[in-house]
Amino acid sequence: MVPASPDPSPSRLLGSAAARVERDLRVGIIDLTIRPGERLSESEIAERFNVSRQPVREAFIALMRQGLVDVQPQRGTVVVKLSVRRMLDARFIREAIEVAIVRRACERFDAHYRDRAEALIAAQETAAAEGDHLAFQKLDSLFHIALAEGADCAEAWSAVEMQKAHMDRVCALTLHSPGSMGPLVEQHRAILRAIEDGDADRAVAAMSHHLNEILRAVAGMELKFAELFE
Repeated sequence: MVPASPDPSPSRLLGSAAARVERDLRVGIIDLTIRPGERLSESEIAERFNVSRQPVREAFIALMRQGLVDVQPQRGTVVVKLSVRRMLDARFIREAIEVAIVRRACERFDAHYRDRAEALIAAQETAAAEGDHLAFQKLDSLFHIALAEGADCAEAWSAVEMQKAHMDRVCALTLHSPGSMGPLVEQHRAILRAIEDGDADRAVAAMSHHLNEILRAVAGMELKFAELFE
């Protein structure tokens, strides 16, 4: 007879609830469903997720450590506005790591991840054709993850993940612009083709060009959506 599993401890349940709230709020903050400058109500979020206030407080602390929310006098917990400075810092770190990833990928790249990257590019083409910017952005992250995992650099991607939220928030804004998604698909294809050819210099140039795309768009976005920026 298999012994029954012990009931999860209250602390584990609390941690699980806090992680779920943090994850869902983080997604909403990054895809701008939760707007920059919006005040987050502890009680409203607790009710929405059907949890007590304690896991919501823990989620807020985690998001504050990531620089995504701030505690302001008289306003409480507020989603930080978009920051060009933070975006540029994140892009600098991300480029340094992802350039190293594609160099490694040109030396060795798992065939399974090559096929996965190809499938993700095809899915991005569909999302672009349908104007589905939320799906497109998720597929974008999965493509870059596939490159890192295929090059056996998954831990390096973890370092990128810690930094990229501020870049992703600005990217989410730029993806609403007509015709913005198509060029990104072609840039992904250029990166993958260079990896397949084992051409490290071409892969590095393609990745740098791709990650610099946001610099070409951010100036116009900052003027058009000034209320969303610091």
